[in-house]
Amino acid sequence: MPENTVPASQYDALVIGGGIAGEEAALNLANMGFYVVLVEKDLSLGGKMIHLSKVFPTLDCSACITTPKVSETARHSNIKIYTYSEAKDIKKVSNNRFSVNIIRKPRYVIEEECTGCEACEKVCPVIVEDQYQYDLVGRKAAYIPFSIANPRIATIDIDNCILCGACEKACLAEAIDFTQKPEVIPVEVKSVILATGYDLFDAQKLPNYGFNKYKNVVTAMQMERQLVPTRPFNAVLRPGDGKMPSNIAYVLCAGSRDATVGNPICSQICCMYSIKQAQLLMGALPMADVTIYYLHIRAFGKGFNEFYMQARGMGVDFVKGKIAKISEKENGNLIIRYEDVYKGKVKESEHDMVVLSTGIMANQGITGMFPDLNLDTDPYHYIKQIDELRNPSRTSIPGVFVAGAVSGPMDIPDSILSAGAASSETASYMRRLP
Repeated sequence: MPENTVPASQYDALVIGGGIAGEEAALNLANMGFYVVLVEKDLSLGGKMIHLSKVFPTLDCSACITTPKVSETARHSNIKIYTYSEAKDIKKVSNNRFSVNIIRKPRYVIEEECTGCEACEKVCPVIVEDQYQYDLVGRKAAYIPFSIANPRIATIDIDNCILCGACEKACLAEAIDFTQKPEVIPVEVKSVILATGYDLFDAQKLPNYGFNKYKNVVTAMQMERQLVPTRPFNAVLRPGDGKMPSNIAYVLCAGSRDATVGNPICSQICCMYSIKQAQLLMGALPMADVTIYYLHIRAFGKGFNEFYMQARGMGVDFVKGKIAKISEKENGNLIIRYEDVYKGKVKESEHDMVVLSTGIMANQGITGMFPDLNLDTDPYHYIKQIDELRNPSRTSIPGVFVAGAVSGPMDIPDSILSAGAASSETASYMRRLP
């Protein structure tokens, strides 16, 4: 498809990624007086955190923390935001400047005209799986990403659109525009902050656990969506038959610390988010039994061990066992076959729902953004910190810094601290430029 090109603009810093780390870094720089361009590949700011229920170990509302920061980022006069866009062809054109092409993908909706009224969504006849609800429910081909999306602008899923024209007729603002094309926006910046976060491990790579084969085996993110205020159902339900589960199992290290699936390192967050969900389930389903199968509990942060002990005190059952396989009974219940590590015996137990605590993986699409520069990565494909102790945000390219989980697994507080360090080092770097 042909692309449109507009004249280049100049900024002090480019921040790639509009999650909690990218927003924190962009806001810090903007508040110091620097002009920032922020590029987010998704339709909304907020990253993965905006889709979570609560944070551990405080159980504060995740959206209540995220949405004010999203709004502050969107309103800041020193920050220019491109959502549904990608940064490509980052090249060093001089000692103190990079050139970047920002590819703005078409929404097939005129952003300035869209009021977010959802009229197009209501009349659209096409229903596909909703990626923001992790495929638990459907969405329309013409859709607002989610209720607290920012910007709140409709988008046409052109791959699934049948071009019936119903959305055009329903849109009183006349914002639907099927002639839109990808747009190339060249910019020049003095520095770059990478805050692209991580990818979730694909649970289908564990065939012995039966994800996508057994309907009542879900991932932790799917359970997370059932626990948020904007959840797809009014209660926690089994996807297979819509019944409320009464005996739920968590399988930790699903796709972490396992070299056979390409992820030999600990994801650092799975133990604690599983314990958090177990506590929330004890509140949402007071009569339910929750069992967590684990190899080791990594409760290393401030208040984490107390949070773990609190879950034990609430009645969550912790079983130290290695899971061999999960099988399904005719009624949809699931049989977990595992090795009881303490007793040295192979056992089986029945649950009516199993949650896979999937790990996180490095986002591997980043190095390709720098076709002429060598951006070093570590053995696990995270961006390498070349001076981890003294300057943890520096990379192998002068002027390019990292913030958050792009450099390795970390939780939300550590991501925010990392973003603070990245913005501080970036500001120091730019002030030293001639």
